[in-house]
Amino acid sequence: MIASFLEGELRSERFGPAIRDQLTAIGESDELLTRPDLTDPRANAARRDVLAATRGYGEGRELFEFFPTTVHWIRALLTPDELARVRYIEYSYWNEISGGSRLPGDAARRIKAGLQAFGVPNTRFLIAASAIARGEQFPPLILAGEHTGELVCLEGNLRLTGHALAGFPVAVECLIGTAPGMGRWAQ
Repeated sequence: MIASFLEGELRSERFGPAIRDQLTAIGESDELLTRPDLTDPRANAARRDVLAATRGYGEGRELFEFFPTTVHWIRALLTPDELARVRYIEYSYWNEISGGSRLPGDAARRIKAGLQAFGVPNTRFLIAASAIARGEQFPPLILAGEHTGELVCLEGNLRLTGHALAGFPVAVECLIGTAPGMGRWAQ
């Protein structure tokens, strides 16, 4: 999960610079994330440290506040219907763009109607939707919840929105983390 999370955010205009700065600070290149050797304990520890420094992973802060320490992770292919039920993370921007529902389908309708959240242009969502419609592949979405029936997007909210704008055309590979007590984080 850590390697996938960091690879996904490395591409982000918003979070990529902080991750690159942290990689530089620890003397690592992007390859630590783009070509992860999951059998290397030192590299795994370095990735964990990068996620802790940039997003609070394992420290109970920022994005990972209330996130359980023991999570069961699986890879799964979610159908379009299942993907449409995934909610955005509880965050003011995602609440605003979805009209409060935190559902990507509602955000897609609002984006198509020309609404913007906090004056932020929707261009990045439209670019993602176009790429999805062309069949481009993206890193797996990372979802979490107490159980698989009620999932929240931990990483990949932009890509999730792109799928919604494209009409959820295909099943999507996801990493899904479940744990008792995840409900407090996934509320």
